[in-house]
Amino acid sequence: MNIEELVEKVDWEKNGGVVPVVVQDTEGEVLTLAYMDREALRRTLETGYAHYYSRSQGRVRMKGEISGNLQVVREIRVDCDSDALLMKVEPKGPACHTGNYSCFYRKLGEPERVLPMDYSLTILRELEELIRKRKESPVEGSYTSRLFREGKERIYKKFGEEAVEVLVAENREALIYETADMLYHLLVLLAYNDVSLGEVMAELRRRRK
Repeated sequence: MNIEELVEKVDWEKNGGVVPVVVQDTEGEVLTLAYMDREALRRTLETGYAHYYSRSQGRVRMKGEISGNLQVVREIRVDCDSDALLMKVEPKGPACHTGNYSCFYRKLGEPERVLPMDYSLTILRELEELIRKRKESPVEGSYTSRLFREGKERIYKKFGEEAVEVLVAENREALIYETADMLYHLLVLLAYNDVSLGEVMAELRRRRK
């Protein structure tokens, strides 16, 4: 059965074109609840990496495209009504934006627990390396590869759009989310121009002196 046939095995009409996806690790721990549309499932099947539909942004995103916390898909199951999916993944980092392994790390009524921030440049270096690989060896279904394929105008436009999203963010959570998007698109812009993050850090160090 080919990918398109598999995609159409899901009942997309019941919930307006999207279905909920329960995401588990290979040991059975629930990591998150996400959503997929046809395109998200298609890209997931094509690449082997989890892609989800962002209802807030109205577009498909690869999990970890920005953070580096990828999810390698090991199995996809469909429920008895064909309107929900269960996906078993091998996570390459936390599933939750708070840094916790699972989004379901707390009991009802318990406060949110944000793990200590890593102020090193490790995550940015890892993301820069992933972006470089997507530039040199494009991957079908990868948002990063598509940006490089579409070229300078698209890359610069996206960075500008994300910078504006930071400026108009309505609350703290939105500001964090949009800043992460902006940093990712900035790294893509730098990579397009063959400028490394190390060169930018060196310039900051020079100014500090």
